[in-house]
Amino acid sequence: MGNGEERRAITKNVEVIEKIEKKETMETREREEPQEDGMYRDMEDMEALERRRIQKRREHMLEMRRRKRRQEVLRSWTLLIAGGLVMAGLAVWGLARLVAEPGGEEGKTPGGENLQESAAGQEEQTGGISGAGPGKGREHVPPGKGNAAAENLSGENPSEEQGEQPSEDKPLTVPFTFRPRVTEHTVGFPEEGRGVYSTSGILIDVEAEEIIAGREPFRRINPASMTKILTLLVAAEHVTDLQDTFTMTVEITDYSYIHDCSTAGFSVGDVVTVEELMYGTILPSGADAALALAEYVAGSQEAFVELMNQKLEQLGLSDSAHFTNCVGLYDENHYCTVYDMALILKAASDNELCRKVLSARKYTTSIATEQQPEGILLSNLFLRRIEDKDTHGEVLCAKTGFVNQSGSCAASLAADYQGREYLCVTVGSISSWACIYDHVEIYQAFLPGRQE
Repeated sequence: MGNGEERRAITKNVEVIEKIEKKETMETREREEPQEDGMYRDMEDMEALERRRIQKRREHMLEMRRRKRRQEVLRSWTLLIAGGLVMAGLAVWGLARLVAEPGGEEGKTPGGENLQESAAGQEEQTGGISGAGPGKGREHVPPGKGNAAAENLSGENPSEEQGEQPSEDKPLTVPFTFRPRVTEHTVGFPEEGRGVYSTSGILIDVEAEEIIAGREPFRRINPASMTKILTLLVAAEHVTDLQDTFTMTVEITDYSYIHDCSTAGFSVGDVVTVEELMYGTILPSGADAALALAEYVAGSQEAFVELMNQKLEQLGLSDSAHFTNCVGLYDENHYCTVYDMALILKAASDNELCRKVLSARKYTTSIATEQQPEGILLSNLFLRRIEDKDTHGEVLCAKTGFVNQSGSCAASLAADYQGREYLCVTVGSISSWACIYDHVEIYQAFLPGRQE
């Protein structure tokens, strides 16, 4: 084979090889291109998915913001409506107070017009502090100055449900001679500033036997657990051994539970001393302790209540006060006035044992429980809560009470910085704390401050 043929053969072989390589390259591209396209498509899908997620998050955040704005608007409207209702309620309450209290239409303190006038020379022959308006006296209160003031302090004429007032010509001789009276200086409770929430109340200067201030002090009220002051007094006058014991019964605990009474925490079978029952009656206002005292002294609550009403007669209060139970449960025939309750507290504070119990802040019984293995701790919350308040002196004794019909009540005995004592009783406050601040307000307003 010549050189020409060899070159042609080589050229042909090269062309064949190039065709083969070209074909292989094309096939390789055909195989690789779909993979790259798929990869690109996957990346695009991921980006699209991420964009959708971001969009959803944005939409969710916008929805949350809209929802929050709606809640804020709703909350604002709720507060606005609630505030309006409260203001309307206060306005109605204030209007009712103005209508109910003498001098209210002119924005004066109760009885303000006549209470500021001199009562000299206005003493009536039949005298007495009236709880029933003009012409009707209270024989258990001796004649005194300021009957015009007394008329206004007593509020409106009592309704028929208050019963018949005592006859003016009916003599009443009682050994208890403490009879505070209205004078030309007697005024109504403060209205400006915080004011006094209680609907009925009285402040008495013990030494002078004068009513310093009041608000419807002769209106009939239910004394609630202030009743237990008389329960304590009657028991103290009949008990001879404070360490004698009483075994708590299921009837007593059931009575307390059924009537939803506050208790000292004694259980069936507990053997409790009479002294512990007295502290349990006053400090935590325990119905279980009061009922136990009643049974210990008289054999039953009914018999003990008879002793309580006998004591009211001895105090000269039977014409305006009558009790049906020793606990203070509401009953239309269980009533007195804040004036009466002040005198009951005075009689109790004159009794050494009662004064000791009524002045105790804390007391621990010998009865141990699982929760209190060292003994049941009893506390007088009124005394503990008021002791750091400025009362222009010190609150010495106190007993609280509450029933729906009377609101929060309290009776307290205080001394000013010179040791002069005062009685304060209030009824109809809106809460236990408001009741405490009513007493603080009254003492601050009328007791002399510290002398420099």
